Amino acid sequence: MSRSDDPSSTPQHDDELTTAIPVVEERPSRRHLIAPIASFSIGAIAITVLFAIGAWQRRWIADDGLIVLRTVRNLLAGNGPVFNAGERVEANTSTVWTYLNWFWAWVTGAEQTEYVALWLALVLSVSALPLAMYGTARLYGRRALGPGITLLAPLGAVIYIVIPPARDFATSGLENGLTIFWIAALWCQYLAWGRRDRADQSARTRVAFFALVFSAGLAPLIRPEMAVFGGLVLLALFVTPIGWRMRVLMVVVAGAVPVGYQIFRMGYYGLLVPNPAIAKDASGAKWDQGFAYLGNLFSPYTLLLPIIVAIVAGIILAIGAYLNRTVSTPVSDDAEDEHEILGREHPSSLDRLKSGWSWVQDRLQTQNGVVVVTLTAGLILGIYWLRQGGDFMHGRVLLSPIFILLLPVMVIPVTIPTSLATKRSRAQLGAGLLLLGGVITTVWWGVAVNQTVLPNAGMDIGRDGIVDERRFYVTNMGNENPVTAQDYLSYPRMEAMVEMIDKAEAKGGGVVLPSPNFDQWYISPLPTKMPPGIPRQTSVYFLNLGMTSMNAPLDVRVIDQMGLAYPLAAHTARLTDGRIGHDKRLPSEWVLAESGSTGGFPGFIDVDQVKMARAALTCPETQDRFASYKDTWSFARFRHNLRQSFDFNSYRIEREPKYELLRCGVPMPDGVTVD
Repeated sequence: MSRSDDPSSTPQHDDELTTAIPVVEERPSRRHLIAPIASFSIGAIAITVLFAIGAWQRRWIADDGLIVLRTVRNLLAGNGPVFNAGERVEANTSTVWTYLNWFWAWVTGAEQTEYVALWLALVLSVSALPLAMYGTARLYGRRALGPGITLLAPLGAVIYIVIPPARDFATSGLENGLTIFWIAALWCQYLAWGRRDRADQSARTRVAFFALVFSAGLAPLIRPEMAVFGGLVLLALFVTPIGWRMRVLMVVVAGAVPVGYQIFRMGYYGLLVPNPAIAKDASGAKWDQGFAYLGNLFSPYTLLLPIIVAIVAGIILAIGAYLNRTVSTPVSDDAEDEHEILGREHPSSLDRLKSGWSWVQDRLQTQNGVVVVTLTAGLILGIYWLRQGGDFMHGRVLLSPIFILLLPVMVIPVTIPTSLATKRSRAQLGAGLLLLGGVITTVWWGVAVNQTVLPNAGMDIGRDGIVDERRFYVTNMGNENPVTAQDYLSYPRMEAMVEMIDKAEAKGGGVVLPSPNFDQWYISPLPTKMPPGIPRQTSVYFLNLGMTSMNAPLDVRVIDQMGLAYPLAAHTARLTDGRIGHDKRLPSEWVLAESGSTGGFPGFIDVDQVKMARAALTCPETQDRFASYKDTWSFARFRHNLRQSFDFNSYRIEREPKYELLRCGVPMPDGVTVD
């Protein structure tokens, strides 16, 4: 029942009157805003400058970073988005990264596309940090201002930039910079949506909403696994009470680019995913290797210490936000009456279900809802990479999940109260000192401790297959900042490979093969009369695909044993005990058979294996896969590829030719005896 409004009733005590009056938060004065704005500005500038300096000092382009530039060269030459002219193979995981490099190389007319990738990666990487910090500062906003001096300390940003792999992959030519920039931009847009008044239906609000939808929809084109973050954001937007008309428009805006490109991918490349996803079997599970990869990142730098500080900071901030909300949101008389009525009526299960769903909808478009969805995405991505087994590059694939999980604490509010007269002010001071101490500890850790490098960071690769990629190449080439393909000629065997390509071309083409111990190159010549349907072309078969392809002419076919650019190798099964990220290895005999070479083989080649491989290549399913990316592209081919791409995605062959003959039911060729 509500209280009586009769003025003749007994007067209430002062404390009762106080509790009955709604609490109205005072709007902070400009004087109160000086400290947080100044501290945020100083922190953002410092983080940006320090990260830029660190990234520039460790500037380089990785061998894998050079792979995308081969496709860029073919685009600029008019050969299409392919790795080798005449073969429609998508050798790059990030579609947006490929076309960004192509666009800026075309605009600038740069002769060395390596510098386009270097500067593009650097600018995106460095810009991501202040952008993410700005979003987090807006997350706390005026609510963080307490009765005292409030500072915004860059806790999460410091943790990220002092991790050596974060600086290594800021200029590696890989898409890490693009990925964290997209994450930061989506974070800012998503938070703005969470703050927005639902009653506001202005044109500006709708434009901002669909801009967020479009950004989230780009997720799979940034990197396929980023669909986790983008998908969760879209799901949160979709289930809020926006009406079915808006939901339909959401689907159109979010899906226009990725769905359109997916149809193109299926019809052009004949696959559902980029070829590297087939080569690395992204759906496979290697939990043990995944935890080894996690330990490989955390143990050298005692990374657990700042992560614990960040978690504690996040918990304190969450508790503080909850307490502030509880204090500033009194329960009205009407709400009490409604609660009593609901308690007496015992609502049905359907009513409770509807009430629960409304509760979820109401809280999705809040700051807390945005944080929960973001942290969930970061955890799922981290678990995905643990299941996948991580990567062979130290720390690389865990950088994005870590960046996402650090978003809510990229900056943290630290309030120093002007008075310690109350318990609340003393608690605020204690929490502030703890958080500020965490920032100082993290900075010390970054400067004093993280100079440690991995034990296997030099010439050799450890037994777990994980290596400090930058240090490995720097050590092997004696160049602190390898950027161009020409720099990689200092890598063992590269200059010799270039010489062998010239010799093979002079002889009318051939297959350039490394020896089993990779210390020498061999040429297997092509016959005077090529087999039907096989073009005369020099081929190079080597694992280090980036440096090889960028130091080879575009009319030379460059393929690899793992299958990043070679579908035949990609469609083999994953080796159980192979090195992570390199656990497919197609024997050289397959390449000789597929390239049309019929004699003059190096001594380590088994002639019978070549004959069996040549027979195995006649398998109808394998011939269909060849046709999907080698045949002239036409509408008929596009239609065939659309239908067959589902089967091609899961198609696998046996790496041993004799077992492939059995699998496909192809008879053993004449003159070959097998034990």
